Amino acid sequence: MSTLGDLVRTRTDLTSRDLDHLQRLVAEWQLVADLSFSDLVLWVRTRERTWMPVAHLRPTTASTVYADDVVGLERATSPRLDRVWREGRVEQTERTVPLHVRQETVPVRRADTLVALLSRDSNLGPARGPSPLELTYLTSASELLQMVSEGTFPFPGSDPDPEHSPRVGDGLLRLDRTGHVVYASPNALSAFRRLGVGGDLLGAHLGQTIARLPAEPGHLDEPRGSAALAAALRFREPRDSEVEAQGAVVLLRALPLVPGGEPRGALVLLRDVTEVRRRDRQIMGKDATIREIHHRVKNNLQTVAALLRMQARRLTDPSAQAALQESVRRVTSIALVHETLSLSLDEDVAFDGVADKVLSMCADIASAGATVEVQRSGSFGTLPAEVATPLSMVLTELVQNAVEHAYPDGRTGRIEVAAVRDRDGLSVEVRDAGTGLPDGFDLATSPRLGLQIVRALVSGDLRGTLALRPRETGGTSALLSVPLATPAL
Repeated sequence: MSTLGDLVRTRTDLTSRDLDHLQRLVAEWQLVADLSFSDLVLWVRTRERTWMPVAHLRPTTASTVYADDVVGLERATSPRLDRVWREGRVEQTERTVPLHVRQETVPVRRADTLVALLSRDSNLGPARGPSPLELTYLTSASELLQMVSEGTFPFPGSDPDPEHSPRVGDGLLRLDRTGHVVYASPNALSAFRRLGVGGDLLGAHLGQTIARLPAEPGHLDEPRGSAALAAALRFREPRDSEVEAQGAVVLLRALPLVPGGEPRGALVLLRDVTEVRRRDRQIMGKDATIREIHHRVKNNLQTVAALLRMQARRLTDPSAQAALQESVRRVTSIALVHETLSLSLDEDVAFDGVADKVLSMCADIASAGATVEVQRSGSFGTLPAEVATPLSMVLTELVQNAVEHAYPDGRTGRIEVAAVRDRDGLSVEVRDAGTGLPDGFDLATSPRLGLQIVRALVSGDLRGTLALRPRETGGTSALLSVPLATPAL
């Protein structure tokens, strides 16, 4: 199924600004559909002068008119759509087959430019008297549609969050132009009772009602929300805010109503997000605890490394000193991962920074008087912590092994580390132009402790493969392949 953007770009001459306006309208139009108890269909005029529906939305407050999706079902002609496009005014018609449906077609303007048409299709069903809730909803929907036809809705720069923004069914208040409540839905009344507001809100000034709520312990200011309502009414811009009182948290979204350029007040959508905010705080607390744990682990590992360095300086046996220095580097490589995790909000590691520190550390162990340059190409991407920790040790061992054995006796050279990340996993090659592998070398039977550690980590923790082979131009190439469950980032 093609998207709104695909259909508009391939079938119409609308500009990118026109498309942006239509996409913002579609982001907001669930509100209009629910208030009007109607299906909404967005029509565009193609280059061939046909009509194509590029978006369709069903209401959550009523049954749908269309059982099947209508997007992409092109119409060669439509007298109704042609008239509205030509005359630029709203037209209302009715049809009775197969359902009794009222169709209202509204011009969609961006500023003064007509860019599309919006059809509001309502299932009339059995005739009955509308309730106060339905009258308020329908009146508000008509005002918003008038603003659509005038190019003032959706609001410029508005970017609602469709997942978390309150909807009509969560709670709705209608304010007059002075900020007094002229209608409150049952869910809206329930939400304000949880904030400590008793009685009916009808006739109350909403901003003053919120301002009188008791501040939460530790909050020096009055509950937020009153200033946002005043700004929506004064500056005619949508405003989002939260009100917190008596342990309850209510999310407010105030939408000014200005059909015909005349301020009529505002719609206030609200949603009780008390449990959501409580879980957010718990998650934030847990995240802070986890970061603190990583920070302390890093500090403890650095302490261990410092103790090993002190012990190495006291030894006179060169082989013992070298063994302790290798341990220092292994501990430090693990500490680098925990340092990165202590600064992150999740358990993923941007590994390029860790790799660069590991390579710099390994370059420092070259023999006295030698210059070994270690370079990285490509990107490791973002890795989960369970991969980053063993990978940092494997990288340390492979580069350290190349530094020590490829360029012995003070030789100068270069080591290249090439990383390739794709959807299947991560490939890393550590290559040098040094002395090469000794005769009869076998990775599986090598007695070197560093290579034994690498084999264990690659086959166990990383579930990958490792191969060491001579290069045709001289030197050695270590090829590491690590499968990853997630695509490259």
